Amino acid sequence: MSDSSNLVNVGRITALFGIKGWVKVHSYTEPQENLFEYHPWWLKTAHGVKKVEIDEARPHGDAFVAHIVGIDDRDIAALYTAVDIAVERDLLPELDDGEYYWSQLEGLIVFTQFSGTRQRLGVVDKMLETGANDVLVVLADAASIDQRERLIPYVPEQFVLSVDLDAGEILVDWDPEF
Repeated sequence: MSDSSNLVNVGRITALFGIKGWVKVHSYTEPQENLFEYHPWWLKTAHGVKKVEIDEARPHGDAFVAHIVGIDDRDIAALYTAVDIAVERDLLPELDDGEYYWSQLEGLIVFTQFSGTRQRLGVVDKMLETGANDVLVVLADAASIDQRERLIPYVPEQFVLSVDLDAGEILVDWDPEF
């Protein structure tokens, strides 16, 4: 059993596909087919984290379909739909300086230094992919300047001034009124 704190979400099983236990898969990796380079997958089900292997996969529309080893029945495959796919962090390639995995940014405290005053905006809840650029979804917490949710474009040097993983902080240049 893998330590779940060492797991990084890399995709999601979204639906059933056919009657022979295949599932539809949405990949969060870049490029998307890299999802299938990682073994094993850890599925975050309602009944805990389950280790699985994939023996076949292929592109299907804007996502993929895959077969989980040993699952040949639609009803059993249904137990694995709407679950996150995670892999062990050690399997992911090292990034260049200044590059971060989304999972590293989630949970960081966001401060703005707009107009020269450092103010706490909240905590990164998740990241959104918009096409133009990724977006930080920042939720207010007890120490925030207000209780607003903010969507801040993840544009280094323009809006995102620094990321300090050790301190658990992201410094942005963002008007708190937005």
